[in-house]
Amino acid sequence: MFTYVLKRVLYFIPTLFIISLFTFSLSKMAPGDPVELRLQGGMQGQTGNLDTKLAGEKAYFEMSDKLGLDKPTFYITLSSAAIPDTLYRIQKKNDRSTIKRLIRKYGNWDEISEYYHALKDLENATYTIERNLGNAENLRLIRDNANVLYLTHEDPRITRLIARMDTAVKVPVDYVVDSQTVTDNSMIALNDDIERVKAAYVAVKQNATPAKNYIPVLSWYGFDNQYHTWLFGDIPWFGKSKDPTKTSLGFFRGDFGESYLDGRPVKSILYEAIKYTMILNIISVFIAYIISIPMGVETAVQKDTTFDRISTTMLFILYSLPSFWIATLCVVFITTPEYGMDLFPTYGVSSSTLADDAGFWTRFKDSAYHFILPVFCLTYGSFAFISRQMRGGMLSVIRQDYIRTAQAKGLDKAKVVWKHAFRNSLIPIITLFANLFPLMISGSVIIEYIFNIPGMGRVSYEAVVARNYPVLYTVFMFSAILTMVGILVSDIMYAVVDPRISFSKKTG
Repeated sequence: MFTYVLKRVLYFIPTLFIISLFTFSLSKMAPGDPVELRLQGGMQGQTGNLDTKLAGEKAYFEMSDKLGLDKPTFYITLSSAAIPDTLYRIQKKNDRSTIKRLIRKYGNWDEISEYYHALKDLENATYTIERNLGNAENLRLIRDNANVLYLTHEDPRITRLIARMDTAVKVPVDYVVDSQTVTDNSMIALNDDIERVKAAYVAVKQNATPAKNYIPVLSWYGFDNQYHTWLFGDIPWFGKSKDPTKTSLGFFRGDFGESYLDGRPVKSILYEAIKYTMILNIISVFIAYIISIPMGVETAVQKDTTFDRISTTMLFILYSLPSFWIATLCVVFITTPEYGMDLFPTYGVSSSTLADDAGFWTRFKDSAYHFILPVFCLTYGSFAFISRQMRGGMLSVIRQDYIRTAQAKGLDKAKVVWKHAFRNSLIPIITLFANLFPLMISGSVIIEYIFNIPGMGRVSYEAVVARNYPVLYTVFMFSAILTMVGILVSDIMYAVVDPRISFSKKTG
């Protein structure tokens, strides 16, 4: 058994590596820019002076550095000769995506880089022009078109937008001030910048080398990459960090990152939520098993009797009722006096009127009162499923020869059922038990949301809605780890309840 457990634990390492790769890949493919989500707004399209724009971009780069997004994505990358190995240094996700598309189309990184920087310089130059009634509209047009060009790779649209900006720069604008017509020529100061953009884009098309996209190139970045930092951190296991501004410890050292919404550590958010989810699930599982197992055994023993038919019908009726519907009915008709009876609290885990200095038993009774309806809604649906699994396991066992032998010897019926048959029929129940471990952390999204319980289910739902990926992927990773632990525990329990199951090799 020890050898088997050791092998399974060793198997966890590559399995966890694959799961972590999958989770990390999802975080990279998720929509939206993590830095902009963290800053609660993008940097492009800002109005004001150049100092304000540069300050916004500086805040973006600082946050990108803090989140570890200024590094290569993985240890190695397999790309083409057209894509430079330093492309990750373009930190804005949308800009990098557009540049990749231009590279796939034209294949000449040097010319595309010049076009990108020329566009940046043109946008920055618009902030050096003194704004007046004559040039305000054209300045806005150039900035807006530049922001569109950062996201555009189609040739007709790029050509059209550059031509529109060229016209805005070169055509004077007349406007009226104090009944006098004034001609504004201030935009001509941007002529060199717009000519540079035009020439850079022409060079991109004329010097295209798309064949480079078909030449594979393997790049090695070492351990200073986003994936490694996410798992193991950027601080050595022993010694001090070379860069004191780097504080990431990594997932396996208890640092799950920061929330995009408020900057709180993810571990503090999960610590506050997990206790409510565990309380709900432990109570629910205990009630479900302590009722379903005896019922399943009894229906198997009394197969095809009136009790079997009635109990089976009632359990399947309960199983067919959606938990969110029952929870909504409970909230409407059992917690509100306007529609029904005010028997239970509507939501939350404690009363708002509870005194701060209330004693332990007062708080315990208040919390228990709030948990009655959520526990009921989590539990009733599992009665039918667990009891049917128990019934099926018992039916397969009580037909065995050794059960008939025990009955023929005149042993007490209860002793035959609970001592001889019950233990060997627990295999399906143990299999179900393996799924309980991830539930302890993933929670019940619907029930926790309806009853406003600040558990893991509600935290996960809010993380999905707000695109708070550090919270979401931490829950995903822990659920995967607990699933593997649950399967291992189930395998061990198989051998405990049934001595015929052995994971060691037979010799002789």
